[in-house]
Amino acid sequence: MSDIIPKHSSLPGNMASEIRMPAPVCLIENTEGQLVVNQEALEILSATKNPLVVVAIVGLYRTGKSYLMNKLAGKNKGFSIGSTVQSHTKGIWMWCMPHPKKPDHTLVLLDTEGLGDVEKGDKKNDTQIFALAILLSSTFVYNTMNKIDQRAMDLLHHVTELSNLLWTVSSPDLDGVEDTTNFANFYPDLVWTLRDFYLDLEIDGQLITADEYLEKSLKLKEGTDKSLQNFNLPRLCIKEFFPIRKCFIFDSPAHWKKFAQLETLRNDELDPDFVQQVAAFCSYIFNRSKTKTLSGGIKVNGPQLSSVPHALFLANNISISSPCEDLKSLVQTCVNAISRGDLPCMENSVVALAQIKNSAAVKKAIAHYDQQMDQKLQLPTETLSELLDLHGACEREAIEIFMKNSFKDVNQKFQKQLETLLEARKDDFCNQNMEASWSRCSALLQAIFGPLENEVTQGIYSKPGGHFLFIQKTEELKARYYQQPRKGMQAEKALQRYLQSKQSTSDTILQTDLALTVKQKVIEEARMKAEAARIEAQRLEAIQRYNQQVMEERQRLHLEQVRRMEMFQEYQLRQQERVLQLRFQEQTVNLNREIEDERRRLHNEIQDLQRNIVSQDDTCILL
Repeated sequence: MSDIIPKHSSLPGNMASEIRMPAPVCLIENTEGQLVVNQEALEILSATKNPLVVVAIVGLYRTGKSYLMNKLAGKNKGFSIGSTVQSHTKGIWMWCMPHPKKPDHTLVLLDTEGLGDVEKGDKKNDTQIFALAILLSSTFVYNTMNKIDQRAMDLLHHVTELSNLLWTVSSPDLDGVEDTTNFANFYPDLVWTLRDFYLDLEIDGQLITADEYLEKSLKLKEGTDKSLQNFNLPRLCIKEFFPIRKCFIFDSPAHWKKFAQLETLRNDELDPDFVQQVAAFCSYIFNRSKTKTLSGGIKVNGPQLSSVPHALFLANNISISSPCEDLKSLVQTCVNAISRGDLPCMENSVVALAQIKNSAAVKKAIAHYDQQMDQKLQLPTETLSELLDLHGACEREAIEIFMKNSFKDVNQKFQKQLETLLEARKDDFCNQNMEASWSRCSALLQAIFGPLENEVTQGIYSKPGGHFLFIQKTEELKARYYQQPRKGMQAEKALQRYLQSKQSTSDTILQTDLALTVKQKVIEEARMKAEAARIEAQRLEAIQRYNQQVMEERQRLHLEQVRRMEMFQEYQLRQQERVLQLRFQEQTVNLNREIEDERRRLHNEIQDLQRNIVSQDDTCILL
């Protein structure tokens, strides 16, 4: 209760009247066949002043009612979902939250315990809960299996009449004031949901909508015969009390093995059609469901209680102490009337017992059939006869189990129902077999032909003679495909469809093959050479850049080494400068001396030469 804003909160505006429930609570408890109002739930209802949009769901147990209500709540978990044959929801559970589409409105979701629970055995209790759901809701979801049949229609008709009676005995002062037509205005809109629908929506070869299917099922027959009157009566009642009607069909959400994990399955793990159908259902409920009103068009929101006829509450000794108790009082009123025994039984005990035992026998037979098929069937089968033989054996066992457990199956009604369900399951297994075969073959084709597709993408076959190589490779892969075991009945169809899908690829390769002329080959070769030359030039350029970088680094290191050597040499030169200067002076003196000696020697030689010349001249003269 800590997450629920109390009705006396001091928060501003409409924030104080919002109900925020983290999880559902039991509104009406079913304890040993007695319906008792949960006072804690009534206090939660009293905490809101907003108009209420009340959506209730009723149907056979184990048919997915709670799953739909959780989806309306935007949650995967909330209302209890079971995966066994045991019913989980008991009584009527309530979950309140701000309406996702209507500001300042509160959405109230009511999940009811399943009808026909073999553990309960009291059909009168089913009728009481059914009637309460109709009276309390503004949108009534009638959840049935497979198709609209006469039994579901009779049940809805009977409970509708009983709801009318319950309203009358709860409000005796209103007799003669409001007729049936005005009472019908108080009735909710009807949303008929068909789960695991397996029929084709088709009449005389023309497709019809789910709504058209519902209206066709409610169509009256002309005539005054007693049997025709009995046929028309429930349809007249339903059409009168539910002028606004909507029908939704749902495929099975997933393979039945996964039902135990339905709360945790992601949308991509569910049947795509089922996900889309649930989304359409939720959208309709959110956008089209009306506010709950009482007779006279009074909206159930609390503050207008003074406008509600007081006889509704005084007839059951209910005090009116707060202006916030419309739906709360309505709940208490109806449950009190049921507790007094004002609601009669739906059927006599023998018929009720036969209904319960035969329904249980059908479920037991179906469970055995499902178990045997699950254990023995390995999909895909190579032939249809293999599947049909196994189905026939399991079907015979299921019918034998039904015959052992059935009770007073008049006109073999339930046996025919069993045969219809078994036929539907056979069709479902056939479809699963075809789907499994298709999936297996598709996976094989992708695994076997995938490398070939990659080669085509890489252009390996875009060359002269490429088409011949492509065809040759395709034939090799086809042979590998035929060798694979357990491909099922779709093997050849899947292969041919795959080959047809790749025919354009084969044609393209052929055209490319034919289009590559000698000139085009030369052009292609030249282009390839140019490309190779360009790549080689890029490689050489890269090598040159690398060598340049190496040379620059070497030059830098050399310059650094030279600089250090020069610094060392400069240092040595400065140290040797004086010694060199002294040696230079000494060498200068020695050089001058040598020069002087040399000058003298040359002078002497010159003089000697001069003397020799004079001597020679004298000799010549004498001659």
